[in-house]
Amino acid sequence: MTLTCGVDVGGTKIAGAVVDTDGNVLEEHRVESPATDTEAIEDAIADLVTELGSRHKIEAVGVGAAGYISASRSVVMFAPNLAWRDVDLKAELEERVHVPVVVENDANSAAWGEFRFGAAADADDLLLVTVGTGVGGGIVLDGELFRGSFGAAAEIGHLRVVPGGRQCGCGRLGCLEQYGSGSALEKSAREAAHTPEAAPLLAAAGGDPDLIKGPMITKLAQEGDAFACAQLAEIGRWLGEGIASLAAVLDPAVVVIGGGVSDAGDLLVDPIREAFRQLLTAREYRPEAEIRLATLGNRAGMIGAADLARR
Repeated sequence: MTLTCGVDVGGTKIAGAVVDTDGNVLEEHRVESPATDTEAIEDAIADLVTELGSRHKIEAVGVGAAGYISASRSVVMFAPNLAWRDVDLKAELEERVHVPVVVENDANSAAWGEFRFGAAADADDLLLVTVGTGVGGGIVLDGELFRGSFGAAAEIGHLRVVPGGRQCGCGRLGCLEQYGSGSALEKSAREAAHTPEAAPLLAAAGGDPDLIKGPMITKLAQEGDAFACAQLAEIGRWLGEGIASLAAVLDPAVVVIGGGVSDAGDLLVDPIREAFRQLLTAREYRPEAEIRLATLGNRAGMIGAADLARR
């Protein structure tokens, strides 16, 4: 049984895991991410792999990074939360760890993990929607990860849903992640924090709207708070609308909802399903994609990257 290492590189942490051919994590390790120093990031990844490799025979490494990755799965063309700009990360890391390295977008890695070993292991097609600070995505079609001609496919958070809408970090207006993300959830709740309905949430934040966080909203919603439930339902509606538009193009068998906000479970997914059904093109005459919660949690990217490295 071959062992590979999957690494998930974020703006605050770098997580790595040794993964077997069945997607089982044998060991996991995390270190802080020196996000503003490209060489320090690469050293941190190499040190993590070397540490895990001292106890396991690792034959290849897969790295998932938030950003635009070249079609060759080697160059990080742009990473918004890291210092990489046109960096041949594959070559840099292979010099340090002395095994083959594959570089992939982090959401693509997570999509592959959920497809191979998680919520869509019984399907041939998958659309992964990750709902966290932003909205990310990954696509598997006919059993193959779809990257696009230039490696930049599935940036679904930048699907325009409101012409002339809210300013997005990408520079455009009205992108889906400005309405259906964890950031949008917090922004909406903070704006309404001084209404009577929001009193329990404001109290949970110590009376300061700026301290309202997504997990607070989720917790209150799970306890039955009507305002918190409505906030989750609103971003669920936006996500359902976006997924319906994507389904008109991709026609996936399964849509998997992941990311930190998905911890809200059916409080988020039920509104997604309802909006999706209302807006799906010709829904009375076609099979309907099943919308499921992700099952691998924050390990999905590592497991997926490790399996991609093996392939």
